[in-house]
Amino acid sequence: MTPPRLSSSRQRLLQDRVATGLITAGGVGVLLAILAIGVFLVWETLPLLVIGDTLALAKLSPLAWGTLKAALAALLFAIPVALGAAIYSALFMSARLRSRIKPALEMMEAIPGVVVGFIAGLILAPWVERHLASALMLIIWLPLSAALAGLLWQLAKTRLRRRLPLSWAGLWLVPWFVFMVAIALWLAPWLEQHWLGGDLRQLLDQRYGMDYATRNALIVGIAMGFAVIPSIYSLAEDALADVPSTLIEGAQALGASRWQALWKVALVAAGPGIFSAIMIGAGRAVGETMIVLMASGNTALFSASPFEGMRSMAAAIAIELPEASPGSQTYHLLILAALVLFIFTFLVNTLAEVVRQRLRRRYRQIGGTL
Repeated sequence: MTPPRLSSSRQRLLQDRVATGLITAGGVGVLLAILAIGVFLVWETLPLLVIGDTLALAKLSPLAWGTLKAALAALLFAIPVALGAAIYSALFMSARLRSRIKPALEMMEAIPGVVVGFIAGLILAPWVERHLASALMLIIWLPLSAALAGLLWQLAKTRLRRRLPLSWAGLWLVPWFVFMVAIALWLAPWLEQHWLGGDLRQLLDQRYGMDYATRNALIVGIAMGFAVIPSIYSLAEDALADVPSTLIEGAQALGASRWQALWKVALVAAGPGIFSAIMIGAGRAVGETMIVLMASGNTALFSASPFEGMRSMAAAIAIELPEASPGSQTYHLLILAALVLFIFTFLVNTLAEVVRQRLRRRYRQIGGTL
């Protein structure tokens, strides 16, 4: 008769082998699926590449430009906000407030892109069109007001600093920003009336030849930047929070201020993780479809103006592929656009993962030498 302990150990060993086999099969299946997608895209674009129709390939140029323009606009909006929030929550915020704020910011990633695009296209775009001066004023004024708040806090007395601690600045800055927004909205129409001839859109058109479209790169940058912020914030915050506290404490013990320890120690040590976060955010921005589709106007233009629309590769695929007949030139051209997006996303994710692995090895070496 087999002892009970021996049979239970064999059962656990069998369960471990089954679980390991399932995990291995799942991983191999994912790799094979990605490889199959790549092979399919290459196979479908071979007729277009073999023919070498430069005119057909030139049609992708406005789409590629629109994709890069939308991604750049989103990253210009998202990177300062996401990195600023990550630095503050990882290095300055109190643990109690961080445990509540961080999950709330990460939950923003669950908002569907179609909802963000709907709000941007039907609410944000008409408001910006009617109040262009106010919108531009807010974009410039809010960063300046944040810097002004920091300067006033630095010059304040010690008693006021204790009442408004830096670790809770995320809360007591809210009424400050509300006040600054009210000032900007009150001041912008006056500036537009007395300094800009009463109509900023007309001034841009007559003096600089810049046409204003209701749905443009500015709207796409704000909307898609809002969607990209959670992914960049989460990864960058984790990288900054994983920096050994002994490094920052050692820098401050050697005479460095908190700001110097942040710039010359924390950001340097977390640099690979921050770079990985930005790369993943760029991949998300390049592959975004619904926000660009609903907020860009879908006009294939070669224009660097933030007030004109664009059409990205993902939006073109979503619009035209259902109506393209298989085997036609349009079909192969859209598949080529999908292949370009696939290669870019694959390279960005691979680069981000390589950088992340280097970050882990660096932390292990730092931890072993301390």
